[in-house]
Amino acid sequence: MKILKAIAIDDEPLALRVIESHCQKVPFCNLVYSTTKVLEALSYLQSNKVDLIFLDVQMPELTGLQFIDVMGGQIKVILTTAYEQYALSSYEYDVVDYLLKPISFERLLKAVQKALNQTLIATSNNLPANLPETSAENENPIDCIFIKTEYKLQKIFYDDILYLEGGKDYVTIYTKHEKFLSLAGLTKIQQNLPYPRFMRVHKSYVVALNKIDSIERQRIFLGNEVIAIGDMYKEEFAKNVKGV
Repeated sequence: MKILKAIAIDDEPLALRVIESHCQKVPFCNLVYSTTKVLEALSYLQSNKVDLIFLDVQMPELTGLQFIDVMGGQIKVILTTAYEQYALSSYEYDVVDYLLKPISFERLLKAVQKALNQTLIATSNNLPANLPETSAENENPIDCIFIKTEYKLQKIFYDDILYLEGGKDYVTIYTKHEKFLSLAGLTKIQQNLPYPRFMRVHKSYVVALNKIDSIERQRIFLGNEVIAIGDMYKEEFAKNVKGV
């Protein structure tokens, strides 16, 4: 079983004790460190690797959102707050979830389960292609990605995806049946898709290779769409698409 190594940061000692108590009941979450000092937490993270942070939004030295900016989105975050208006911020900062205080065990459990699911999906997408087929995970391979759309995680099967288009403020995922919008960046989504099944062919496009109808003069024909192949991507693309 995958166990998430977590820390908690909150300037209220009582709030920390609640999180500590709840985490003791979650078999797949190991709370290894908690502190009321956000700067001490930054120092701790410089020499210790963790999977998840329970992070208070309002703290005197550095707010939770400023903390996320400093960390650069490298670690999964569950925001904790007494104010419901921060729900929108949790969406904009692409955190796993936000918990309203007082935090119930059931709500924390749901959030940690969500963090675990995201971790397992990301791990699966980065596994080598030649792993032994006898492993339990390969018997039930993950064949989908979860995209944060509006206020939910939308499951999209790999086989349904045609291509992704990055815009100024959002990414559009085009599938066989409909399209979805996500505020996550195109690069971030691409990193969670299997390579080379999905390839970046342009600064604004990622395509599913098995959905391409034809290729002509640095143009991809996919259904009714024509997608240009960018100069900086054409060499890598050509390595994975060879004619006979």
